[in-house]
Amino acid sequence: MLYRDQGVVLRTMRLGEADRIVTFVTQAHGKVRAVAKGVRKTKSRFGARMEPLSHVAVQFYEGRELDIVTQAETIDHFRVVREDLDRVGKAQSLLEAVDQVAQEREPNPRLYQMLVGALRALAERDSPLVVPAFFWKLLSLEGAHPLLDQCAVCGADDELVAFDMAQGGVLCRSCRQGQAMSEEALALIRRILGGGLADVLHEPAGPATHEVEHLAARAIESHLERRLRSLHVLDRS
Repeated sequence: MLYRDQGVVLRTMRLGEADRIVTFVTQAHGKVRAVAKGVRKTKSRFGARMEPLSHVAVQFYEGRELDIVTQAETIDHFRVVREDLDRVGKAQSLLEAVDQVAQEREPNPRLYQMLVGALRALAERDSPLVVPAFFWKLLSLEGAHPLLDQCAVCGADDELVAFDMAQGGVLCRSCRQGQAMSEEALALIRRILGGGLADVLHEPAGPATHEVEHLAARAIESHLERRLRSLHVLDRS
């Protein structure tokens, strides 16, 4: 049975001498693993369309274990991202996080839309907040929206000075544990999750930017219960 969808290539793996297993996050079918036949040959009809970051309109033939890619046309090539090592690293962390939360054959159109939107934002502007903003919004999508207006332990709504994802969000001075957090960083996270993301991405980086990046990385890794390799490659660069 043939079916069509749109998807972003998350990762690939060699199969035999000329093929690859390609993992997509799709708009209507969740995570899909499919074989792209002959893609490693010089004259492959798929070319670079089966590389990570590719946003494609794709046709699959449904198989018993793995589907087969029969057609693929580029929607976004994200050349600006591919040609910038810093942006490539950021994009890889987006792909890795989505790969961890997407489920095979379980449609999650919002996750797909968020990833495409984040990649397009990264192509438009190399904002240091694209990745952390995506992580905060991914946590919310996953049902782990952090508590930001009152202490996650005692409910106090003043002197919120720390953040701990294991506790569910911000903590007051009396209950503090986890990571220290400034008022500026808390305000920035509230704007990201409160509908002000577009304005945040167009602002110059400020003192709270690095803090929000670090808090987001800690929060997403706590939720996933694993380290994201791409994040720590960025840290060493």
